[in-house]
Amino acid sequence: MAGLPGAGKSSVAERLAVLLGAALVSVDPIESAIRAAGIPADQPTGLAAYCAAEAVAGGILATGQSVIIDAVNAVEPARLQWITLAARAGAPLRMVEVVCSDPAVHRARLESRDRGLSHLPEPTWHRVERVRADYAAWSGASADVPRITVDSVAPLSRVVDDALAFLAAQC
Repeated sequence: MAGLPGAGKSSVAERLAVLLGAALVSVDPIESAIRAAGIPADQPTGLAAYCAAEAVAGGILATGQSVIIDAVNAVEPARLQWITLAARAGAPLRMVEVVCSDPAVHRARLESRDRGLSHLPEPTWHRVERVRADYAAWSGASADVPRITVDSVAPLSRVVDDALAFLAAQC
């Protein structure tokens, strides 16, 4: 999964995991747990969460199961992390990028959500705009990974159906 905070990645990822029987590894709860363990927010807890998610996903892939990674993946190094993991595991990699084309809807969703991550505050709209400004184009190795971009302004069921159709076509 890839996309800005609050775009709808987690909702899509959760539905896909159930429908596909895939394991779901989400970076944000991992980062919240890292902070709960006493690692201060001024440390690279986000990077640590991505590394922990990679280790967990690697273990899942080693059992032959599919895994969905729920993370922003806004920059090429993050995307390369999953490309490298898939190659090591001999597993196919597909990206589902979730966007929300209506800024008012996106902002309202973001500002009304509470994921219950007690040690990881919800991002502000200002933070989302900063991530959007730094969101890297799909280039280099990540440009070669099969990817679909879905718009979460559509009903969740349609977004999930589009993602499922893409994944089925890639097999």
